[in-house]
Amino acid sequence: MGNYLEVIEWFDDTGKEIAHRVPREGSGDIKYGAQLTVRESQAAIFFYEGKAYDAVGAGRYTLTTLNIPIITKLLSLPWGFTSPLRAEVYFINAKTFPNLAWGTRDPVAFKDSTLGLIRLRAFGMFNIRVIQPSLFVNTLVGTKASYTVEDIEEYLGKIVLSRFNDYLGENLDTLLNLPGRYDEISAGLSGLVQKDFSHFGIELSGLFINSITPPQEVQQAIDDKSRLAMFDDLNKLLKMKTAMAMETAAQNPSQAGAGLGMGLGFMMPAMYAESMKGASHPAETIKCPECGNPVAPSAQFCQACGHHLLVVAQCPECHKNLPANARFCPSCGCAVTKEQGPVACPKCGYENLHGSIFCNKCGEKIT
Repeated sequence: MGNYLEVIEWFDDTGKEIAHRVPREGSGDIKYGAQLTVRESQAAIFFYEGKAYDAVGAGRYTLTTLNIPIITKLLSLPWGFTSPLRAEVYFINAKTFPNLAWGTRDPVAFKDSTLGLIRLRAFGMFNIRVIQPSLFVNTLVGTKASYTVEDIEEYLGKIVLSRFNDYLGENLDTLLNLPGRYDEISAGLSGLVQKDFSHFGIELSGLFINSITPPQEVQQAIDDKSRLAMFDDLNKLLKMKTAMAMETAAQNPSQAGAGLGMGLGFMMPAMYAESMKGASHPAETIKCPECGNPVAPSAQFCQACGHHLLVVAQCPECHKNLPANARFCPSCGCAVTKEQGPVACPKCGYENLHGSIFCNKCGEKIT
């Protein structure tokens, strides 16, 4: 014996049921004059002898009014309008079901143009809504008495993930270009997924990407590359500042000391970095006779104070600086010869010209 249905309606107390059959078991005898109530967020489909007939939207239907065309035709069969109609009704929940999850269970391979072959994890969510009730019931629900979000979420999530892998491989060359492109990727991916969902009468009403993450070691490599780029830019800035300071010093001799000092201040980090490169083979240096800072043996001027390094002695008469190997003072004409006796350096023993203040070899002060 079947169930005699006089009032046909359905309430979803769980909020997770997409399709529900009345009656839940077998077919029911729908009486002539039965009341069918379909709410705003629902659709109802009549099944007769295993086939889907009318799908009706929101409203209240009385079988005596004959306002359902296919049902009217069935009721016009030889048994007349007073015999019950043996059929089932599927109610479809047409609301939007949000926050369905998709993501990688295991990392997926991605060929990065910069980092090589790496494995990625990706996670996100999507929203669905049934827009073709009959197609949805025939392709997914079948004869189940109830069909919930849990029944379909995993399957649809795999479809999203499959399309994600294809789309990312075709539209992203390297993870270094990923920041700021989530919305673009999400929009492109939605177009592909919607085509797949439409085969089941489902509309994709929103797709979001929460994260795309490489393994920890790849993240560390990206961080290191960012740091190297920052230091490279800093090195260029220091070189530019140093060049500007030296140019200013050349144009304003009276302020050369301040300008040069500023340039050296900017140049110190770069000088330190360069010195670290050759720390295992330090270059031989001597001291400036004027300020005592180390200078290269081939230098003609001190880079710290600008002193002329070829001046190594003074005239015994007027005490003006003398060039190296000078025989006469260019200021007073006094003869300067070795007959006046060389001066030995107390540190290295090098014999310097008479009147020398600093050793011409090691820079040690003599007098």
